[in-house]
Amino acid sequence: MRNAFVDELVRLAEQHDHIALVVGDLGYSVIEPFADRFPDRIINAGVAEQNMTGLAAGMASEGYHVFTYSIANFPTFRCAEQVRNDVDYHRLAVTVVAVGGGLAYGALGYSHHAVQDYALMRSLPNMLIAAPGDPMEVRACMRYLVANPQPSYLRLGKAGEPHLHPDVPEVAPGRWLPIMTSAARPGHLLLSTGAAAAAAVERVTRDPHKDYSIASMPLWGMASKSSQPAQLSRYEEVATIEDHLADGGFGSWLWEAVAQDPSLVSKLRPIALSPHVCGTVGSQAMLNALGGLI
Repeated sequence: MRNAFVDELVRLAEQHDHIALVVGDLGYSVIEPFADRFPDRIINAGVAEQNMTGLAAGMASEGYHVFTYSIANFPTFRCAEQVRNDVDYHRLAVTVVAVGGGLAYGALGYSHHAVQDYALMRSLPNMLIAAPGDPMEVRACMRYLVANPQPSYLRLGKAGEPHLHPDVPEVAPGRWLPIMTSAARPGHLLLSTGAAAAAAVERVTRDPHKDYSIASMPLWGMASKSSQPAQLSRYEEVATIEDHLADGGFGSWLWEAVAQDPSLVSKLRPIALSPHVCGTVGSQAMLNALGGLI
């Protein structure tokens, strides 16, 4: 996903001279294509995420669309006040990019776990969540965000995520993208967001008794809740899956979207990470298994 992000950012920056990148002293071996092509539109803010976000907000107020880039919790929790006050409340075109969402950097310790980030970022009233499930969805989200500049949070996996779409799909906030369709049980859906799409495919292909269709929702937020009841009503059961804790996560968001209709609420079943992962160090695969995701 990281490589798809940078490649698409370069492509879009060639078309739009107001796109800029601000990094928190990392991304080496990944961001060089942008830095080499646009040296006057990249700034290394250093290990100072609050300053990085304030700088991005200032640039956005002067007409730039700024992408801030760092690992997991650093561009979110470490500078939450600046993201809220400077970016979200001023409705500025800043895209906060977090690489290694979920437990992708689990071996570096639980300071690098991003398992409460949806809860934080979706609580901001103007923030659009962009959580692509594969590299093609990364490109689709990037194109949407540049065409519709606004406060946004782009949550990426780390590397090696499988391609789930043959081409770049059309995306819109709240839209469910089909990945696999079950001939036997088309009314049962596994709905993912972010890199948990790969875990959804693994669950279904590994266990023939879990014969679900699979869909992904890469764009969502407060403004897209109204479109969820109509989509949910088409299914007998929808299980949401996410590499995030249940509290405040994607499943909770969908529950909130249909809370006024008990017949829809009863169709939902959340699959999320157990809090047991929060104090644990290990590989992403080990932690996802410990957390109940796979």
